[in-house]
Amino acid sequence: MQDKILIIASRFNDMIVSSLVNGAKHTLQAAGYDESRVNTLWVPGAFEIPALAAKAARSGTYSAIICLGAVIRGETPHFEYVAGPCASGLMNVGIETGLPIIFGVLTTDTIEQALNRSGLKYGNKGAEAASTALSMLEAAATLEAWSK
Repeated sequence: MQDKILIIASRFNDMIVSSLVNGAKHTLQAAGYDESRVNTLWVPGAFEIPALAAKAARSGTYSAIICLGAVIRGETPHFEYVAGPCASGLMNVGIETGLPIIFGVLTTDTIEQALNRSGLKYGNKGAEAASTALSMLEAAATLEAWSK
């Protein structure tokens, strides 16, 4: 079976997240993943990503799930209610299912920081998340080969 990868992306801060998704897709395409092996699913916000990642991970359809979003600190405590639970939820899905669940959700103080990490000054964290997924798939294949 060929690896199939799911990208789950948050619509909230979609200008930033769209850049992350494009970076991830470009990296996967460069690694030989055509459109038939990469699905992208958009959800309302970062808070919704873990539940869908869990459902997708349990489906047996995907070899890795790349989760992309942008949570930007504002004037309210909303940041604390979204960023930490999203990260924790995704970590739990990965531990529970054994599937590579890649945390590519930006957690920044400002929009400028988020823009810089979505392709401007500091590279594209979506592309980095895709590279991480590919590395994890390779490591998992190595581990599986060793256990035979």
